[in-house]
Amino acid sequence: MNRPRHALGCLTCLLLAWLPAMALAAVPEPQALLQPFNASYRLEVKGWPNATIDHRLSRESGHWQSRMQAAIAVARGNESSRFIVTPEGVRSVNYSSGYSLLGVGGNYRLGSSELSGLPDRQAALVELSRRASNGGCEDTVCRLVYQDHRGREETLDYRLLGTQALTLPAGEFEAIKVEVNDPETPERKMLFHFHPQYPGLLLAVDYHRDGERKSRLTLTSLTSEGH
Repeated sequence: MNRPRHALGCLTCLLLAWLPAMALAAVPEPQALLQPFNASYRLEVKGWPNATIDHRLSRESGHWQSRMQAAIAVARGNESSRFIVTPEGVRSVNYSSGYSLLGVGGNYRLGSSELSGLPDRQAALVELSRRASNGGCEDTVCRLVYQDHRGREETLDYRLLGTQALTLPAGEFEAIKVEVNDPETPERKMLFHFHPQYPGLLLAVDYHRDGERKSRLTLTSLTSEGH
């Protein structure tokens, strides 16, 4: 079962937005404004068939909701977060996720009381991209803290690497590039390419382990909500 366990780890990293949220280093207050969108990604994991991931950011009754979902022949997963944006940053209200791999899986939920201290990782995706758009961590590594799907505290480091031109199936973009590392697993890193005008939207993500790229996510389509 080593192969499915490894693949699930890669899918979790990319499909379920393996990201932090609250910077402990001093950074400027994010200025990027959220905009609703519908996006699709292609996920390529070494040794597995490609998967399509649907990602929607929407606004409902004063809250924002970020949702990702995907399915392939042997695996499926989904993750949803409801949050608000405050002057101090993104604050989670509730969170749910579920996955199944070869018939084995689980479902997880976090309520407002559990999310009062740290946001979930979907809300963290939005917060990190807002901070990346605002700059402040180009010359130093910033540390971030968030909760995983089980409510456990996680710590990651990130550094801004400037911008990079990307040609993708969805078009041509000038992406904001961010390197993310878990200090407990230095052999692993992720390179995120964020859209500068749509906080939370991924243009591309590369997952590396021991210097080798193991998986890649790319944007294949994008529409603004209402268009």
